[in-house]
Amino acid sequence: MPFVRGTWMRGVAVSALAVASMGVAGCSHIMHPLGGGEGPKAVSNPDSAAQIGVNGYLWRATLDTLSFMPLASADPYGGVVITDWYVNPEKPDERFKCTVYILDARLRADGLNVAVFKQNRDASGQWIDAPSASQTETDIENAILTKARQLRLSNIRG
Repeated sequence: MPFVRGTWMRGVAVSALAVASMGVAGCSHIMHPLGGGEGPKAVSNPDSAAQIGVNGYLWRATLDTLSFMPLASADPYGGVVITDWYVNPEKPDERFKCTVYILDARLRADGLNVAVFKQNRDASGQWIDAPSASQTETDIENAILTKARQLRLSNIRG
């Protein structure tokens, strides 16, 4: 019986080798550690950035538009920009905070979502949450989209 067992084991080994080689064949492109080649992140659409996970024009426009506010967090791979609280010197009793979500790798109006948070200071000096005008969110979205379009056009023109 050793011959039968050996044939069976040999068949299993050959099958495992065949399955493993097909799995390796699926990885047909391996990046060179020192660079070169297209790499797996080659992008045919110029509106989507290979370096970051979101649209580069929306990302840059968001940072430019919100540059007057202190930045708390920026995640270019997840497409989230969070500002810290901003107090307008002309109105020291209210402050604002923004969170911008870039939802798409394409330059589209529905690929952007802005949330604005507002707080007012009460008589005791405590900050109390207050509703912000929904028009504020729309205005910031429009400003970001306008800036992104300008960046894209300036990039096309050279």
